[in-house]
Amino acid sequence: MAKETLTVVLQPAQSTKDDEDLTRIFSIYTICSTVWLVFATAVGVLVALKLVFPEMLGTSSALSFGRLRPIHTNDTFYAWASPALIGLALYISAKSSGTRLYSIKLAWVTLALLNLAAILGTVALDLGFNDGAQEYREWLWWIRVILAAGLVTAAWNMIATVARREGKDIYLSNWYTIGGTLWTIIIVVVALIPWYQKGLGQVGVQGYYMHNAVGMWFTPLSLGVFYYALPKVMNRPIYSYSLGIFAFWTNLLFYPLLGSHHFLFSPLPWWLQTTAIVASVAMLVPVWGGSANFLMTMRGHPERLHRTPAMFILVGVLSYLLGSTQGTVEAFRSLQEVWHFTNYTVGHSHLTMYGFITFAIWGGVYALLPRATGKQPNNLLLGIHFWLATVGVVLYILALSVGGTIQGLSWIHGEPFIQSVVDMAPYWLWRSIGGSLMFLSHLVFAWNVWAMTYRRSSTATKMSEPVTAGA
Repeated sequence: MAKETLTVVLQPAQSTKDDEDLTRIFSIYTICSTVWLVFATAVGVLVALKLVFPEMLGTSSALSFGRLRPIHTNDTFYAWASPALIGLALYISAKSSGTRLYSIKLAWVTLALLNLAAILGTVALDLGFNDGAQEYREWLWWIRVILAAGLVTAAWNMIATVARREGKDIYLSNWYTIGGTLWTIIIVVVALIPWYQKGLGQVGVQGYYMHNAVGMWFTPLSLGVFYYALPKVMNRPIYSYSLGIFAFWTNLLFYPLLGSHHFLFSPLPWWLQTTAIVASVAMLVPVWGGSANFLMTMRGHPERLHRTPAMFILVGVLSYLLGSTQGTVEAFRSLQEVWHFTNYTVGHSHLTMYGFITFAIWGGVYALLPRATGKQPNNLLLGIHFWLATVGVVLYILALSVGGTIQGLSWIHGEPFIQSVVDMAPYWLWRSIGGSLMFLSHLVFAWNVWAMTYRRSSTATKMSEPVTAGA
């Protein structure tokens, strides 16, 4: 009788433990940020409805437009998008480097700091304590110090993880995620230093901060997610590594200079405004180059875009391309005369922060979280999430783009201000409808996140994922 030999290959216990810890970190970051997404956008829908029904919820100061609007924007920035992107970046840094995360404890510290800042900031704003009318930095200075500490610990963890990589090269995603985190620490510190923030100095710093919060924080981290998740879902390498590096350095060269285009025709020096316009035009180089890189990676495989994370990535890429190009067009003085201070700018910000950044996060989560946990979202609900969000944001942007243009032309023609308010009324209603569809999609996403993390699944099997640095 032949003797059978059974060979069992065991993974090192430490490696399994490291994978479990990384999966837990990734899952909890995603869950926490999703809770904040639902809260922040519920507040956003309420704010939108208050424009249509001004007397909604009475005269309570805690529920007034002036307090709810900064809660919506700051929580969207720093409680939803920031921890979601950091969770993705930490996961990517370990997997792309073929090593374990440098410090699980430090990752927990980062998450605790980000959530603490968000809770304190939300409560303070609702009680009427803020840092003045400085968009995206209304949180009190000491709360922003907590936020900055969270960014520092995240950067430390990413850098230390990548420093221990298996290969010589640093994978492209980590260029973007580590670079964006380091740049943002500088931006936050600049915005905290009080000595030159008086008069026009404050205006200049505000332009620098609010635009770079998008372009030097959310943009590079989202692009880093694209560069890692897109090859995974398309099962092919990124079209051009060199083009990705070129877009990285040109984004760093041009983006920090363009914040002042929000203050055209202001008392800021004319040369500074012109420099911002020139930099805005120059930004077409990294935007078109990066977008081409992603679209060429997707080319030739339309079947992989059906009910897969690639749908979300595709919308994110197109929104990045269209939103950034729109920002360049808006920077010209001739068009600023029409659109400045109108609702058109609100539509533009949602094309970038929602159409680009939020869809990038969703694409990354749907592509990578099932690989970590072995649990898939419901395919039908994934499609419902996609179409509710896509149709909602299109309605939202179209309504405010058309209404904002009418609003600006009304002012140019010298009509009474109240006439522009009357003209905007139907467009604000459509904004509310679009926003409500977006909010419903977030509830579906929250269900899918639960399905990909803690729902019991007897058939779940861990998806294999190569961890080579050049993957």
